[in-house]
Amino acid sequence: MSLSREQIVRCLLDARSRLSASAWLIVHDAHTTEEPFQDVMVKVLDDELAFEGEAELISWAQVVMRNAALNWARRRQFRQVPLDADVLEMLDAEWVRKPAASSGSRLDALRDCLEALPLNSRRLLESRYFEGRDCGDVSRILGISVTAVYQRLSRLHRALRACIERRLQGHQATFEPEVG
Repeated sequence: MSLSREQIVRCLLDARSRLSASAWLIVHDAHTTEEPFQDVMVKVLDDELAFEGEAELISWAQVVMRNAALNWARRRQFRQVPLDADVLEMLDAEWVRKPAASSGSRLDALRDCLEALPLNSRRLLESRYFEGRDCGDVSRILGISVTAVYQRLSRLHRALRACIERRLQGHQATFEPEVG
């Protein structure tokens, strides 16, 4: 039996973060990932497509999101090179394979941990990942060496991972910077 329209919409909304992440890997802009997600929603509702299960729906949505993001990048002659198609397919397969339930709580934990970061750490992450700048640009903006950027990013990744794990275990999100 096929999923109902309500089940399809609920499943897509539940998987929104995962689907948007696949588009973000290509366009490196959180706002731009909204357009492919809206394309998925419009296509699934307008075309009245049928899906036998959630895995089939998510797999289809991943492909639509990836193709929409690639088309966006091509239309704008996007300067950053997207990940190789083989890598994108491996990521898609991994996201479909892993249960979606844990991704929502993990994403919530990440948001909480990011909010707990000191302003200068948050600025470093925003410059590098949300604005899509390379480490050389970030070093010039922040007035630090490229090596310092890499070191700080590495420490932030470890601290965020630890914060997320504490948060998932039911503790409050706190940022504990590593010394050194």
